[in-house]
Amino acid sequence: MTVRRDLQEPARCRPDLLIGREELFTAARDHLASGGSVLLHGPAGIGKSTVLRALAEKYGAGMRTVLRCSATESESHLPFLALADLLGLALEEVSPRLPAAQRTALESAITGRGESSLQRDGLALRLAVLSTLRALAVRGPVLVVADDLQWLDPASAELLGFAARRLGGTPVQLLCAVRTEGQEGQEYDRHLRACPPDTLPVRLGPLTRAQVARLLDHRGHGGLSRSTVREIHRTSGGNPLFAQELGRALADSPTPPRPGEPLPVPTSLRALVLSRLDMLSAGARHTLLVASAGARPTPALLHAAGRTDAEAECAQAAELGLLATGPEAPAVRFAHPLISAALYAEAPAQERRAAHAALSTAASDPIERARHLALAATGTDPEVAARLADAAALARDRGAPSVAAQLGLLAARHTPAGSAPGPDERRLQAAEDAITAGEVDLARDIAREVLTRTTVPAERVRAWIVVIDTAGHTMAEVDAVFPQALADAGDDPRLLALVHYQLAWRALIVEGDFTEAREAAAHAADLAARGADRRTELLALAFQAQTETLMGHPEAPRTIKRALREPQDPRVACHHNGAGSARFRWLVMGDQLAEARATVTGLLREVRRRGSVESEVHFLRGLAETELRSGHCGRALELAREGLRLARDSGIGETASAMLTSLAEASGGDVDRALVLAREAVAHAEEDGDQMYLSRALGALGYAQLVAGDPAGAVRSLRRVRRLELDLGITDPARGRWHGDLAEALVRTGETAEARDVIDTSREHALRLGRESVLAVLDRAEALVRAALGDQEAALARLTSAQDRLGKLGYGLEEARAAFALAQLRARRADGGPRRTAAYDEATRLFRRCRALPWLRQVDEVLTAPEPGPAEPAVPDALAGLAAMERQVAALVMEGATNREIAARLFVSVKTVEATLTRVYRKLGIRSRVDIVRLAAARRAK
Repeated sequence: MTVRRDLQEPARCRPDLLIGREELFTAARDHLASGGSVLLHGPAGIGKSTVLRALAEKYGAGMRTVLRCSATESESHLPFLALADLLGLALEEVSPRLPAAQRTALESAITGRGESSLQRDGLALRLAVLSTLRALAVRGPVLVVADDLQWLDPASAELLGFAARRLGGTPVQLLCAVRTEGQEGQEYDRHLRACPPDTLPVRLGPLTRAQVARLLDHRGHGGLSRSTVREIHRTSGGNPLFAQELGRALADSPTPPRPGEPLPVPTSLRALVLSRLDMLSAGARHTLLVASAGARPTPALLHAAGRTDAEAECAQAAELGLLATGPEAPAVRFAHPLISAALYAEAPAQERRAAHAALSTAASDPIERARHLALAATGTDPEVAARLADAAALARDRGAPSVAAQLGLLAARHTPAGSAPGPDERRLQAAEDAITAGEVDLARDIAREVLTRTTVPAERVRAWIVVIDTAGHTMAEVDAVFPQALADAGDDPRLLALVHYQLAWRALIVEGDFTEAREAAAHAADLAARGADRRTELLALAFQAQTETLMGHPEAPRTIKRALREPQDPRVACHHNGAGSARFRWLVMGDQLAEARATVTGLLREVRRRGSVESEVHFLRGLAETELRSGHCGRALELAREGLRLARDSGIGETASAMLTSLAEASGGDVDRALVLAREAVAHAEEDGDQMYLSRALGALGYAQLVAGDPAGAVRSLRRVRRLELDLGITDPARGRWHGDLAEALVRTGETAEARDVIDTSREHALRLGRESVLAVLDRAEALVRAALGDQEAALARLTSAQDRLGKLGYGLEEARAAFALAQLRARRADGGPRRTAAYDEATRLFRRCRALPWLRQVDEVLTAPEPGPAEPAVPDALAGLAAMERQVAALVMEGATNREIAARLFVSVKTVEATLTRVYRKLGIRSRVDIVRLAAARRAK
């Protein structure tokens, strides 16, 4: 292999450096593998060199020759330097095969021991480069790796382009990277024309917020709060280099930025983005500083702030590329968010305060005026603090809790000690706003800070509650908090109510004890009523109602009515743990899907207006669940994916959202993705010690396994759910609706006795609670049991009835599943041909109506499989120790049937056959299909 000396051992590319580039990397690698070339392009710092190195390492390992060059701006004036990097080490190998004129010109250009130039030796040099690459390719494939094409000296660029355009049919490929600011720019077109015709251009765009968070975590900056990561993403514009530098600067900074201030920008980035700043006039520079301090700067705002020549000064900045131009006028928009942050960071503190002081009178919005007033002031000032607190309340009412939290922290900073309300009280309000906004890290940090100072019991208990709330479903991690919170609460019923409400959640999540949770919630409601704390009373009643609903407790309807009784608190009415949520859950479990959809849609609309992220995540799941129950699988999948993105972005409700998205994927999307999400949810729930969501996650995993054709896996997962819910005291089968799936999986694995036990036990509870849809699903499962035992007529009758009832109740997907099972039974009785195909028409129609793609694939698999034979095979004695399904599969193998033929014969999926054979091999101590036949023959011979 021929390489440049200092690049002979390229550093192995760490996986974290390709975060957010996986799909681009795969596309580029596949194109290289097909024989094409690749041109990576994008702005500075976007990660082109990283992807280039990773591709060169991955793909170059199979090439005989790898030629490399990496140009720099400072060397771009030196002729033939890149050519020397590329071909210097190859010259000795190929020069004997070059014509004398070409060899002389190339040696002169590369070594510099002559006066070679494109003007003097143009044709000879061009042909020499082309001949060299062809000569190398004769001995094996060649990969040319060129980074930073924009800095290639013109002579080398011309020669490389000449050769690249003429290498058709030669095993020489180019892997290049070039800096571009726009795909349609002239520079980009020029570089693309210099590449071979089969070149794939790959543009690297900005990273998402979640990808920036992963990158920072891998770089050792994982301790940053989500709000800080969000600001890093905004300021960096998703540029990975900028994001890493900002993260490093924050980690190195002894003091974090004040609320409302831009992030500190390291000197390295300031130099990168502000190189043209010195070309501005002093007035234009000051105008841009005022614009960088404003939230939504416009020429009118700059005029009001005293910048009388704002238009001309902005035009000057736009010509230098500091401001963007386009349809956004009259807004003043920086070409990159980092320019604004760097300008602000570069300015002296006195000039920043002056800019904020000007904007505090110029801005029309009261929230903006208050923010600028705070950033212009120094020290404590009760008037400034009061204006900021009022602005925070206004932001809260507008549904901007994140802004309210920032303003609340500014208010606390300017509040003198001994004031009423005091600085810590305002900090706690900011922490509660941060929780509403989904910024749990910020909220927890504020609460911990307050606890180090305050001795006021009400403030301490309030801070402890913030710490507990930010733990979410990892409440086991804050167990030590509860005794301290109870001690601080003393005998104050208002404070005790707050703590006991959280203890109710702990009993449910950590202990998995519904009875204790219900009692703790009822006690919290009584304490809150004694303390005249209506908000906590309503939350406790709603929690009690939800617990009773899941338990199948007869008091549930009465408790819901108590929770809905006036007077209501608007903060609770649409809260994800409020009475509205409890009523929604009751409606869903009671088969009132239309009313449930209307209820949760209204709740979702209201929490979005209020900016409550946790409640939004919760109600997105609720609406997705309702659509899934109704058989609107496509819509459910869209909502579930939206909720999962928001959950991961905010770090709230990730386990529950992964679980629900798994159900939606298995019903209307990608079954493999469903399995990944379900296993992720199970792992998180186990790690968090969350018994309640562990059972839900296992239920989703079992369903996905059933759809994927792995009934044995489904049985394992759903058996765990059955044991967990028995231990938890959950008796209402409408809570998880896994019972029919477990029974069906048991039938497929030949364990009909256990399937019947599951059905009988679940039916008893469903009858007691009036769960009509659950009863219909159980009837569908019982029909499968009867069919497996040979009672075909009874099975057909039950399936027909179940399908009809599920359709009337509005459970579209369950109706379609009943039609599918009915079709399989009818097809088994048909003579084959058109009659067999027609049996599946209704199931196909219903699955299409639901957009249930995985189920449609199952129908297609059955229809494309060979038609079954007329009789079941005899089961030899050698297989007597196997389960019923295993014996049938093994016997068909002995007949010579393929896996697809067996699947068609037994009305299961090919994956089920494969899984069953794996169990057969293990039980019989053999390794293959042939061994089954040999083993049976050997036993018969005895």
